[in-house]
Amino acid sequence: MSQTAVGARADAAPGAQPAPSHRWWVLAVIGLAQLMVVLDATVVNIALPTAQKALAFSDSDRQWVVTAYSLAFGSLLLLGGRLADLIGRKIVFLVGVAGFALSSALAGAAGNFEVLVTGRALQGMFGALLAPAALSLLNTTFTEAKERAKAFGIFGAIAGTGGGIGLLLGGLLTEHLSWRWTLYVNLVFAVIAFVGGLLLLRRGAPADRPKLDLPGTLLVSAGLFGLVYGFSNADTHHWSSPLTWGFLLAGGLLIAAFTWWQTRAEHPLLPLRVLLDRNRGASFLVVAISGAGMFGVFLFLTYYLQASMGYTPVRTGLAFLPMIGSLMVTAQLSTNLLIPRFGPKPVVPLGMGMAAAGMAWLTGLGLSSGYASSVLPALVLTGLGIGLVMPPAMSLATAGIAPQDAGVASAAVNTMQQIGGSIGTALLNTLAASAATSYISGKRPTAAVLAQAQLHSYATAYWWSAGFFAAGTLLTAVLYRRGRVTQDPNTPAAVHM
Repeated sequence: MSQTAVGARADAAPGAQPAPSHRWWVLAVIGLAQLMVVLDATVVNIALPTAQKALAFSDSDRQWVVTAYSLAFGSLLLLGGRLADLIGRKIVFLVGVAGFALSSALAGAAGNFEVLVTGRALQGMFGALLAPAALSLLNTTFTEAKERAKAFGIFGAIAGTGGGIGLLLGGLLTEHLSWRWTLYVNLVFAVIAFVGGLLLLRRGAPADRPKLDLPGTLLVSAGLFGLVYGFSNADTHHWSSPLTWGFLLAGGLLIAAFTWWQTRAEHPLLPLRVLLDRNRGASFLVVAISGAGMFGVFLFLTYYLQASMGYTPVRTGLAFLPMIGSLMVTAQLSTNLLIPRFGPKPVVPLGMGMAAAGMAWLTGLGLSSGYASSVLPALVLTGLGIGLVMPPAMSLATAGIAPQDAGVASAAVNTMQQIGGSIGTALLNTLAASAATSYISGKRPTAAVLAQAQLHSYATAYWWSAGFFAAGTLLTAVLYRRGRVTQDPNTPAAVHM
């Protein structure tokens, strides 16, 4: 009989502490902080044209408002996670929240492009402290199986819907206040999260603090920087550009060197035991694929609703609400009922397949398509599918982790989501642009032809997003272990075969 941990109890792990009585308030604080980080990936996007006009920067510079955040965030996540393990999750969480708030204020008050980009880079840096600390706090706070399932259902729903909420909030703030409020709004979230964290979180610094793996930190930070920067360049340069393939190659080599070093280091930054569990490894893969696939629906459907259907930013954000609602329903259903009863093997592939079908549905959208008849069903189906995928994957990716590895395991989850999103951004934008160029080739560039070229480019992105989820269906069906979740009162919950 083989077992794979999918849940954990604090009393089963050395050095663990009983769950706090106010743990649901802790979840509210953690969830609010996580929402602030997740929605910041999209809340600024809708405001970019207005910010560009106000600060007078070029189209080529515009990408750096987004890229500066993703570069700092993606390359420093593992370091942030390890610092949470070494210094203490509470202090790293509070520093992350406070720093994120101050850098948001700096970016919001920017009088020129350089200050705006600096503020965004600092947001990414402090977000790299905040995000893994938040997830590891959740992992160590909720240790009883049923409560853990409910908590991760809520947290996973926040992670999955944050992009859509960001689109809605960005539209509302830009239309009715100013583009600067897409950054200032973080101050409201941060004050509540900081005060709540200060009062509710307990100190989590370990008694025995191993040394920081400095060579590993340098290797993985440089490697992740190369990967994120390379994929970001693919969005604005050709794949044949040295700025694209050169950074991707260097990033890949540095990550390979980092992996080798982790087998030799006395105190590894990312112990390979965190990755080598079969269910956990499958869950990391799920988070990356979902990050890449979700980009298609959030970005290109936003383009379609605004450019092809003439929606305002606010109406565009409202159009995503049914997807958010359906995702929240299946997030709770999957973590509280389906995973404990059936295990991940049937549930996660089913969700991947539903998301693939939803993305494929979107490929049929045309200039005369109606929202209720064509967009809404695809959004609901995609949301239902992602709700079966993201929350279970985030829970399984951090289940059974020793307390001293909780931060770095949580950082690995965020890293996979960030790398997946970067790949999705670069690949889908490049493929969509190529599809539009190919469609126009040999035709007169009339308004009708240009409109159809746009639709063709969107459909190409949807098909590729569907392909990501379809590949995820096959991979998760193979990789996840068969079996249902059971709980032994004296040991971590396990999947029995």
